[in-house]
Amino acid sequence: IAPTKTKNIDPVYPAVAQAARVSGVVILEAVIGPDGRVTNVNILRSVPLLDDAAVAAVRQWEYTPTLLNGVAVPIATTVTMNFHLRQD
Repeated sequence: IAPTKTKNIDPVYPAVAQAARVSGVVILEAVIGPDGRVTNVNILRSVPLLDDAAVAAVRQWEYTPTLLNGVAVPIATTVTMNFHLRQD
């Protein structure tokens, strides 16, 4: 059963990336600990000016604990973070 996100923090679009008009997709692997908190984040697909913002946001997310045979266990999940510039 996939864990359910209970706390979401949106990434802050870095000003330097906005100024450079950089957009893209950062793909992360997040390890969710037995308590439902993100314990580790690895970058699988990088956009250098956006990576730190994506990691900072995901580290604050919280999930329902994942149970295996009634025991809370850590689980890895893939997160896709889309950064796109708004056209005002």
